[in-house]
Amino acid sequence: MAKQGSLDNKVVWITGASSGLGKALAQECALQGAQVILTARRIDELESVRQSLVHPARHICLTADITDEAQVRHAYAQVLEQKGRIDWLINNAGLSQRALIADTSMQTERAIMEVDYFSQVFLTKTVLPTFLKQKSGRIAFVSSVAGLLGTQYRASYSAAKAAIHMWANSLRAEVANEGVGVSVIFPGFVKTNVSFNALNGEGKAQGHQDEAIENGLEPEAFAKIVVTALLKDEEYIVVGGKKEQLGVWVSRLSPRLLYKMIRKAKVK
Repeated sequence: MAKQGSLDNKVVWITGASSGLGKALAQECALQGAQVILTARRIDELESVRQSLVHPARHICLTADITDEAQVRHAYAQVLEQKGRIDWLINNAGLSQRALIADTSMQTERAIMEVDYFSQVFLTKTVLPTFLKQKSGRIAFVSSVAGLLGTQYRASYSAAKAAIHMWANSLRAEVANEGVGVSVIFPGFVKTNVSFNALNGEGKAQGHQDEAIENGLEPEAFAKIVVTALLKDEEYIVVGGKKEQLGVWVSRLSPRLLYKMIRKAKVK
C-alpha cells in the first residue's frame, strides 16, 4: 500500500506522453515509483519514452488519437485490463496556436477546441466511473497561463485552455465528497516543441520555435514542480517565470491593468 504523498506503485495515465511536458511528467512520475501509462498517437515515440523511464518494464504504451472516442474507450479498457485501477489521470495532450483572429479559419478554431477541450472532457468522463468507484485518485488538466490571461495570436488556444479550467472547477465541486481530487496546471513558457506544432490560421503547423519558449523553463524542472504540487493535493498550480507569475497576479487584482499590459506586450 502506497503511503500518502507518495507515487509508489500508483498508476498514472498521461496523454500527450510522446514528447515535451508529457514526456517530462512521465519521467518524473516513474522516478517517484509510479507505473506509467503513456498515450499518444505515435507508437515509436511512445516506446522511446518508455525505454527512457526508470524500470521500463513496469510501464505501458497505449496509442490513441484522443479526438477519436472509440480509440479512447479502447485504451481505457486496456488500462483497466492491465492495471486494474487508475490513481492519476493527467490530461496533457494539447495543440497551440500562432495566428491572429482575423487570419484564423473556423476549421482551425474547431480543431484547437477539439483537442484542448472536448477530447479532455470525453477522456475524463470515460475514466470518471473508475475514480468514483475507487473513491480515490486525482484528475489533472494541463491548461496554460494563456488560459488565465488571453493574448494576441493565441485566441482559440487561450479560450480552450480557459474552458477546460472552468470545466475542471465544476468537476472538482461535484466530486469533492467522493474522495477524488481535481487539479489544474498552468504552465508559462517551457522549453518544448509546442510552438513547432502550433497551428497557423490555415490550420498548418507553424514549424519554428518561439524565442520566449526557447528561453523558457526546462521541462524536467517543470515536471518536478508539478509532481511535487500534485502529491500535496494542490489544485491551482502555476508554473512559469517571473513575467507569467506577474501576469497571473495582476489578472486577479486588476483585470483592467492586465489588459493594458497585454496590449503592449510583444507575445508572438
